Amino acid sequence: MNDKIKSGSWRVCLKNEKNEKDIPRKNWAPFWNKLHTENIERTPIPDSPSISECTTATNLSALDVVPSTENNEEINQGIGFTEEVLRAAQPEIEALEKKEKSSVSLNSIDSINRSSDSINIYVGSTFKKPRLFNQVLTSISVALVSTVVGFVSAYTSPAADSLKEQLEITDEQVSWVGGLVPLGALIGGLVGGQLIELMGRKHTILFTDILFIISWISIAVASNEWYLYVGRGIAGFSVGIASLALPVYLGETIQPEVRGTLGLLPTAFGNIGILICFLAGTYLSWRNLAWLGVVLPLPFLILTFLIPETPRWYISKGKEKRAYNSLQWLRSKEVNIQEEFSNLFNAQNEASPKYKVSELLKRANLRPLLISLGLMFFQQLSGITAVIYYTTDIFQMSGSTIDKNLCTIIVGIVNFVSTFIATILIDRLGRKVLLYISSVSMIITLGILGGYFYLTEVSEAISGYGWVPLASFVIYVLGFSLGFGPVPWLMLGEIFPAKIRGSAASVATAFHWTCTFLVTKTFIDVINAIGPHGTFWLFAVMCVLSLVFVIMWVPETQGKSLQDIEKKFAKKKNKNTDLVSNIQTLPSVL
Repeated sequence: MNDKIKSGSWRVCLKNEKNEKDIPRKNWAPFWNKLHTENIERTPIPDSPSISECTTATNLSALDVVPSTENNEEINQGIGFTEEVLRAAQPEIEALEKKEKSSVSLNSIDSINRSSDSINIYVGSTFKKPRLFNQVLTSISVALVSTVVGFVSAYTSPAADSLKEQLEITDEQVSWVGGLVPLGALIGGLVGGQLIELMGRKHTILFTDILFIISWISIAVASNEWYLYVGRGIAGFSVGIASLALPVYLGETIQPEVRGTLGLLPTAFGNIGILICFLAGTYLSWRNLAWLGVVLPLPFLILTFLIPETPRWYISKGKEKRAYNSLQWLRSKEVNIQEEFSNLFNAQNEASPKYKVSELLKRANLRPLLISLGLMFFQQLSGITAVIYYTTDIFQMSGSTIDKNLCTIIVGIVNFVSTFIATILIDRLGRKVLLYISSVSMIITLGILGGYFYLTEVSEAISGYGWVPLASFVIYVLGFSLGFGPVPWLMLGEIFPAKIRGSAASVATAFHWTCTFLVTKTFIDVINAIGPHGTFWLFAVMCVLSLVFVIMWVPETQGKSLQDIEKKFAKKKNKNTDLVSNIQTLPSVL
C-alpha cells in the first residue's frame, strides 16, 4: 500500500518499504528530472501537510510520480508545492531527531528505528560508516595482555640454562617449570568461563593482568624451585583465563567487517611477547628476565580505564543503558546504532539466562563445540608448543652449524611477522583458506624435518646441510602462524551461541591446555622413544588429519555477524553435506 502526500494540485506517491520489491527504488535526482519532463496528476490536498513518524528515508527516496497531461507551467508550480511540503515537515522531523538522541530505553527502540532514516536524510548520519579508532584502541589494549601470555610461554627456552647453573635444578625440575603453565591454564580455562559471566569480560582480563604481576614477582625473588613452581602455576592459571576472555571480549565488541583483522591482534601481540623473551633471554639471566616480565602487564592497567565492558554482557545483566553507551562509544558517537542495538538486544534476550550443562549436548550447540575442540586438538598436535618450548634444544640436537641462539631469535621474528601477514589476509581470504595453507605448509616442513633427523642418524654426509632445519622451522612457524595459530582462538569468540558462550569457551580452553600439557610434558619422552625423526613425522600425520577435518567440518565465518553464525548452526540439517560443496576453492592469486 502506498502512502500519499498531497500538495496543492499535485499528487506524489511514496512507496512503502514493504513494497520495495514491487516498485523499483528511485533517488531524488531522477525524480526532479522526471518532474521537468512529465506532467503529474492534479489532486487537492489539506492545508497542513505533514510527514508521519513512520515515513522513512526509503519512502522518500523512492518517490513515484503519477503522469498527467498538464502544461509545463503547472509542473514548475508543483515543484514549489513539493518543496513546501518538505519544509513544512521539517519541525516534525527535528522533533523526531531529538527523540532519537534522548531515548535509550527498550520501549523506544522500535519507534526510533522507524524514524531514524527519515531524520538522517537531512542530517546525514545514518549512512556514515563507524569510525574504527575506538575499536582499534580497544583491540590493542586487550592484546597487550596477550604479550604477557607469549612471554610466559617462551620463558623456559632462554632461561633453562641459567636456571640449571644458578639454582642448581635438574632437567626434570626444569620440565615442570615449563609444564606447570599448561597445567595451570587447564584449571584457569575451567574457571574462566564462570568469571567472564560473573565479573564481566573486561574485569576478568584485568584480574588476570594483576595475577601476572604477582607470578613474575614470585619467580624473580625465587631462592629455590618451589618459588618457581608457585609463580609458574599462577602464571598458567592466568594464561588459561586470558586465553578465553580475550577472544570473547573482542568477538563481542568488534564489528563483523574487521573482526578477523582486529581479532588476530592478541595472537600477533602474543608473538611479540615470544620475540621479546627470545631477544632479552640472550642477554639476561632467568632472574632479570622475570623482572622484565613484571613490567609487561603494566600498560593494560592504565588502558583499562579507557575501554568499556562489552554491550552483550551489560544486556545479560539487565543494564541496557550502559550497553547502549558502550556500543555507541565503540562505533563512535556520529553513528546511528539503533538497528544494531535492537538486534543485539533481541538476540541476547532470546538466549535463556539459565541453562543446564546438557544444553552443550544439543545439536545446535554440540556442533560448534566439537569444531572448536577439533581445532584446538589439531593446533597442539601439530607440535608447535613443544617446538617453542624446546627450540634451543631442537637446534642443538640437529647438529646445525648455525648458532642455536641465533636460530631461536630468527624463529621468533618469523613467528612475529607471520601473524601480521595473517591479520591482512584473514578478512580477504577467509578463515578456511588460511587453515588450508597452514596445514599443507606444516605437512611439508615436518616431513622434511623428520627426513633430515633420520639422515643425521644413518649418515654423516648430511652435515653440510645444516641450514635445512632452520629453513624448515621458518616455513613451519610461518605456516602455523598464518592459520592454525590464530584461527582457532578467533573462532572461539565467533561460533558459540550467546547463551553457552562462556561455558563452551571454558570447555574448549581447558581442552586446549590439556593437550598443551600432554604434548609439552611428553615431548622429550616421545623423542627418546621413537627418535626426533619419528616425532616430527607423527606431527606431520596429525597435520594431514587436520586438513581433512577443516575441509569436512569447519565453516567459514568471514564477514558474518555473531547472530548470523548462531542462526546457521541452529538450522537442522537432515541430509549429510556434500563434501564437494564444503570445499572452498583456493583463490587463483595463490
